[in-house]
Amino acid sequence: MTIIKQDDLIQSIQDALQHISYFHPVDYIKALGDAYEKEQSPAAKDAIAQILTNSRMCAEGHRPICQDTGIVVVFLKVGMNVRWDATMSVADMVNEGVRRAYLQADNVLRASIVSDPAFGRKNTKDNTPAVIHVELVPGDTVEVKVAAKGGGSENKAKFAMLNPGDSIVDWVLKTVPTMGAGWCPPGMLGIGIGGTAEKAMLLAKESLMEHIDMTQLKARGAATPIEKLRVELYEKVNALGIGAQGLGGLSTVLDVKILDYPTHAASKPVAIIPNCAATRHAHFTLDGSGVAHLPVPSLADWPAVTWRPDKNARHVNLDTLTREGVLEWKAGERLLLSGKLLTGRDAAHKRIAELFARGKGLPAGVDFTNRVIYYVGPVDPVRDEVVGPAGPTTATRMDGFTEMMLEKTGLIAMVGKAERGPVGLEAIRKHKAAYLMAIGGAAYLVSKAIRASRCVAFEDLGMEAIYEFTVEDMPVTVAVDSTGSNVHETGPAEWKKRIRELPLAAV
Repeated sequence: MTIIKQDDLIQSIQDALQHISYFHPVDYIKALGDAYEKEQSPAAKDAIAQILTNSRMCAEGHRPICQDTGIVVVFLKVGMNVRWDATMSVADMVNEGVRRAYLQADNVLRASIVSDPAFGRKNTKDNTPAVIHVELVPGDTVEVKVAAKGGGSENKAKFAMLNPGDSIVDWVLKTVPTMGAGWCPPGMLGIGIGGTAEKAMLLAKESLMEHIDMTQLKARGAATPIEKLRVELYEKVNALGIGAQGLGGLSTVLDVKILDYPTHAASKPVAIIPNCAATRHAHFTLDGSGVAHLPVPSLADWPAVTWRPDKNARHVNLDTLTREGVLEWKAGERLLLSGKLLTGRDAAHKRIAELFARGKGLPAGVDFTNRVIYYVGPVDPVRDEVVGPAGPTTATRMDGFTEMMLEKTGLIAMVGKAERGPVGLEAIRKHKAAYLMAIGGAAYLVSKAIRASRCVAFEDLGMEAIYEFTVEDMPVTVAVDSTGSNVHETGPAEWKKRIRELPLAAV
């Protein structure tokens, strides 16, 4: 009979979460490196270069790959012959490991979990509780899969209860374009088929824990109907031309994973959950011998890709920027921002809307006139950092506030991640503003452009407060210009057409 000690599980969870915060799985790095070599879209290739460079920087500096350090999801298979040397429940042990990991002083991770989700939405301050799934199985070990799932990708999860005769392929190809680029492609699609509604979602989530092996699968040939379905979906989703960050290109997914389960004769439940560019998961087994040890990748595992700013990028002085200057920017153009910009995301925008609704103005010290706002919730700094990893958050969540901000505050441009929705686009066109896109999955790289940071309002909101950043050559792309031209529409449309015309070997 194996005895598993309480401290061993707690420490192993803590170590695993720290490990995956700064080490990508090697299979993901190799697959992304292959996608970089194959990519023909300049915009997508630049985005992948930023993600790869950021990944290596995080591995070297032991800082988070993404500012969104995720909601923790844990799958445990507990052997029925295991005995616990513990006073805490399994859930409490896991959550204690999470708490210690996210508060670890030398690599503080952003706490993103809020309690009372329907109303108060109060941050729990330590990223607990985790979402935990426990299965009792024969044996005398405890197998653990730990993931940290970012909100941008989790929010794109989709589910449908298809009729038994409906095509899964047709549904996936119809659904993926509706997911936009907020899940930060290229990544993985996890698909669950069968069971009941909740079982299909669980299968999709667990499938994302598997290793990327699409290249090997295609080389040896599909041996089962599920493998054939994986290959078909991989090829057809990439043929949509969505590309890295939704900019248009050859690689939208690096792999498609599928798990299935028997279902009712009248049912065909299907779920999709994507994994983003911050693919984070670790697997370990406790056998009673002590704390788990995770393999440390070698820096030689990363491809020799180092991102450099586009030599043709336009340098923009944020401190002297005017509305007339914004009118000069063209969709697809690359900019390097220097000067002062303000930050704000969901909670800050909601506070501002409430102030206006009560007939009040902006908080003292906050002036958006001719300013740019960055949608970001940074990680707390450590050591000599000005700010921790500070990549963009999904811009569509701010669409409902965009008209208010552009009409009432003097704001002239926004920086975020992925596409804007119809409401946001209309406000941008109406006010001849601009939307700039930073690369999701390059948070540590972006943070190196931030030279100073100070909180200017709503300090109680923590990472969602309004900060003023002083930046130097912060890289962004004009995603929507003042005329309404939109690269998230033109890019994928162009590359979907190009892919149809490419030789099969190039795709």
